[in-house]
Amino acid sequence: MTGSDVSPSFRLVYAPGVMPGKWVRVWNERLPGVPLTLTQVPAAETGGPLLAGDADAGLVRLPVDRTVLSAIPLYTEQTVVVVPKDHLVTAVDEVSPEDLADEIVLHPLDDVLAWETLPGRPALERPATTADAVELVAAGIGVLVVPLSLARLYHRKDLTHRPLRDAPESGVALAWPEAATTDLVEDFIGIVRGRTVNSTRGRARPSSSAQEKREKQEKPGRAAGKGAGKAGARRQQAAGGPAGGQRRGGGGAAKRKGTGGTPKNPRRGTPRRGS
Repeated sequence: MTGSDVSPSFRLVYAPGVMPGKWVRVWNERLPGVPLTLTQVPAAETGGPLLAGDADAGLVRLPVDRTVLSAIPLYTEQTVVVVPKDHLVTAVDEVSPEDLADEIVLHPLDDVLAWETLPGRPALERPATTADAVELVAAGIGVLVVPLSLARLYHRKDLTHRPLRDAPESGVALAWPEAATTDLVEDFIGIVRGRTVNSTRGRARPSSSAQEKREKQEKPGRAAGKGAGKAGARRQQAAGGPAGGQRRGGGGAAKRKGTGGTPKNPRRGTPRRGS
């Protein structure tokens, strides 16, 4: 099987908590013949498949290595603190780092927030993953600070969350290898940026191209039709046949010829006999 025989596909990796569903739906509508495969990888490892050629693009958490990856920032997430539903901080709408001064704040090894100084008191050990930290929060061991999407991803009925102000935030970006900006990558860039299928910056606009092609084909036909009509009129004139204006004029002349020999008043000009 040659390379040209392989059907095109688009491989997308994404970090936990990042929801690519809305963009995948648009992709499937616009490019139904190009399957899109999704692979979730830990946030710190999203660059690996991109650089190894195992993925075409990724929805990653910033920062990324801009020397080897191109990236388009998409949005920045709100930071929240995850606590048990009966925790004291649930009495307020927003929490400050100072409100967590007496709390054990869990700091998982896969944390995606760039802390200079973690609020609260540190735990004896760092949980291996955010999912493990959520279990510890449910057990009453401490509280957890994460981006809102991760709080929703690991939601439990016995836990809730509150916004945490003055805390680091996590940005999400679309990234791809700088040396591998393919046509399919351009298509996905257009989708995440909200471009329409007929956007001037879009790569493929089959409907518009087909319409333009039809218009180009129809224009010579219309011009030829007009030329043929004029040539036909000239041929009729040369053969002595009537043309549009001459028919109207000829009819008027015939009418005058049939009636013009008889004076309107037959007595006009006849000398009156004397009495």
